[in-house]
Amino acid sequence: MVRGKTQMKRIENATSRQVTFSKRRSGLLKKAFELSILCDAEVALIIFSPRGKLYEFASSSMQATLERYEKHTKDNQANNKSVASEQNVQHEATSMMKEIENLEVSKRKLLGESLGVCTVEELQEVEQQLEKSVNSIRARKTQVFKEQIEQLREKERVLTAENERLTEKARVLTAENERLTETCGAMQLRQQVCEQRENLASNESSTSSDVETELYIGPPDRRTKH
Repeated sequence: MVRGKTQMKRIENATSRQVTFSKRRSGLLKKAFELSILCDAEVALIIFSPRGKLYEFASSSMQATLERYEKHTKDNQANNKSVASEQNVQHEATSMMKEIENLEVSKRKLLGESLGVCTVEELQEVEQQLEKSVNSIRARKTQVFKEQIEQLREKERVLTAENERLTEKARVLTAENERLTETCGAMQLRQQVCEQRENLASNESSTSSDVETELYIGPPDRRTKH
């Protein structure tokens, strides 16, 4: 016959509670001491009474045992985190493999492969996806064409402006060339006039020096100077 477990609850009477605490505390400290001796275990026990009084037992050093406990707790937490992280990685890897497999199946359907096992609903879904893709591609192609046309127009505007600038520059250079040509022609004409004047002056000087100014008496063949 299995006896039911007695439900434990707080002792309401303060005196009885204090007596029970003293007895149980002594028994617990004794059990801790026996455990450390009999089993060569490292035992540390800390008890605070209801009034805040401290009771403790340590088989070696309380501080060393607490440090060991903290280190063990941290190692366990790190191991638990590592195990949890590894499990998460495995779960993510499994999910990714599943997703990749679904994508491969969807790609084959979009390429018109492996359609033999598809239902009418699945075929309609594939058709809708293809139509949506085609519409997106056409819209993008139209947008690219518009962008290219705008770029060509902008390039045309730049080239037109550059052509106008070069035309104006050529006109200025032509006018400057004509002015320089006229200036050179005027200088050449002036130089020719000067040369002609110099030639005339030289001819007049030569003519004046050739005229006879002496007086002769008698026929030409018998002239004698006087």
